[in-house]
Amino acid sequence: MKEAPAFEPTRAQIMNPVRQPPATIRHGFSRRELLQSAACGFGSLAFSGLAAAAGAPAFHHPPRAKRVIFLFMHGGPSHVDSFDYKPELQKRHGQKLPFAPAKNLDPAATSTAKLLGSPWKFSQHGQSGLWVSDLFPHVARHADDLCVIRSMQSTGQSHGQAVCMLHTGTDNFVRPSVGAWVSYGLGAENHDLPGFVSISPSASHGGPRNYGSAFLPAAHQATTIGADGRLDPKANFRYLGSATPAALQARKLEFLQEMNREHLARTGHAPVEGMIASMELAYRMQLAAPPVIDLREEPGPIRELYGIGVPETDQFGRQCLLARRFAEAGVRYLQVSTPNVWDQHGGLVRGHTKNALAVDKPIAGLLTDLKQRGLLEDTLVVWGGEFGRTPIAQGDGRDHNPQGFTMWLAGGGVRAGHAHGETDAFGYFAVKDKVHMHDLHATMLHLLGLDHLKLTYRHAGRDFRLTDVYGEVVKGILG
Repeated sequence: MKEAPAFEPTRAQIMNPVRQPPATIRHGFSRRELLQSAACGFGSLAFSGLAAAAGAPAFHHPPRAKRVIFLFMHGGPSHVDSFDYKPELQKRHGQKLPFAPAKNLDPAATSTAKLLGSPWKFSQHGQSGLWVSDLFPHVARHADDLCVIRSMQSTGQSHGQAVCMLHTGTDNFVRPSVGAWVSYGLGAENHDLPGFVSISPSASHGGPRNYGSAFLPAAHQATTIGADGRLDPKANFRYLGSATPAALQARKLEFLQEMNREHLARTGHAPVEGMIASMELAYRMQLAAPPVIDLREEPGPIRELYGIGVPETDQFGRQCLLARRFAEAGVRYLQVSTPNVWDQHGGLVRGHTKNALAVDKPIAGLLTDLKQRGLLEDTLVVWGGEFGRTPIAQGDGRDHNPQGFTMWLAGGGVRAGHAHGETDAFGYFAVKDKVHMHDLHATMLHLLGLDHLKLTYRHAGRDFRLTDVYGEVVKGILG
């Protein structure tokens, strides 16, 4: 029987943990097959040990990034009002679109639609001269850190399809999320914390499957904190040690795990393996996680940097600061989500102004904080929504546009102060150096040291991967 922890770790030990050997890529057989063939329980073994037994390497090539922070703008922010300046759109405001709109839009609604110039002013920033609108004045100060992809394309005109594509690489099937693939491929950097944390994930447009593991081992799904774009200021993990002695906890856990391992060895029932790993992680997290999630000890200037304490920015500021703390503590993949608020079919000015105000300072604070701590160079920050918005008006708003939109990246080995690709003169269709969502996923894995062609998992008789049979690394954005 395993002994209970002999001591409670200090904050220094938690925030600067001893890194565990990364997990590696499966080749030839699954954990379930290995467990069945061994006819005994291995729930307490790290995945890296099993992968090592298979003789697989930790990385396919040297990584540029150790972790990812994905800032999800749920609803689809307008690229032609933020990071993709279109002078021709401004010039021809109120005129008809000079070419046919996307075929998947309602012809009756678009046949008489007029071009809608951006109500926000654009200007160039930094030595790079990147164009950013005055929707994002704080992020604009980091222009020389940004790698802006202006030629994104995705699959799915509806939110459900596009959100699913962004998070899982498919627009209609249940597949593992990006964070689950990263956790499966690289394992946990900190043995006492999850490899994947989703902060305030959406309950709609896919809900749990956007951070789920699907057919990958259940241990690779996200640990969630908060929900639907909201994070309770008092959110924390409960430590049971004061109510239940550590030795008794350990005995109870081991008793349950013995039964689970016996059942797993007898039946090979895969979900039991996830239960074993989850119970053991939860046991370790009792001590490791609460100090990380507790923001009270952050100094005043740092809290102010993220906009904490100001009503407009407090929510997203807390989420971004929490993401930095988990990244610093060794979590590999972090997602921070807004509520589904960017979907301005009407009320564009009012809606986008409010939404940008809520996230602009916190995002800029995150970039500043990562940079001053020396973390930005090996942390890949990704910003964007499931699609962009059309350059033609829909009332006083804009419709969905997956045909051409913008996402940006920072840190983690990408070209800083760089704009990649183009949409047409009005910002409707990607026309130069197109980047599909599969290509973005392939590039994210590449920066983490993983080859998207080799990161596979056999399920239902065939090998699956995040990018399915698609995807190319976008070499033009690599630093």
